Amino acid sequence: MFHLKKLPLCLFLVAIASPVICRAVYATTLNITVHGGEEVTRPLTLAIEDRVAIKFTVVGGQSGNTLDFQLTCPNGTVKVVFDNVGNVNYGFVCDEEGEYAMHFSNIGSSEDKLVSLDYEVQHYIFGMPQMLFLTIIIVLVCVAAVAVFILMGKPRL
Repeated sequence: MFHLKKLPLCLFLVAIASPVICRAVYATTLNITVHGGEEVTRPLTLAIEDRVAIKFTVVGGQSGNTLDFQLTCPNGTVKVVFDNVGNVNYGFVCDEEGEYAMHFSNIGSSEDKLVSLDYEVQHYIFGMPQMLFLTIIIVLVCVAAVAVFILMGKPRL
């Protein structure tokens, strides 16, 4: 039979292990200055099945509010290229784990450009969103705790 004195220790270990095993959804908003004739690179570490949404807007410059953007995979291949764009709204599902790179290039211009970048990464576990998966786990643990409480409270005949 399971000893009740070990229950707090088990719950403590589960509480410590949960954040290590599961990564949270994260979203980031940045303002990046891309100087004329330069390129700025931002890394993006992803796992397989992550859903990524990248949005950015280019502001600044009298010659136009555009620059070049490309996303490279961990193996060095280019996933997507946008030339002379001012607004981008791009989403994809990660099929290779590793560090992706977002390249903002202002090489064709001598003016500085301000990029307002907004990206969101949603992690999936067993094909379902991480938050739904964790909610199901929490509900199952609560139902099990209630069942144990009820079974321990019944008098034995």
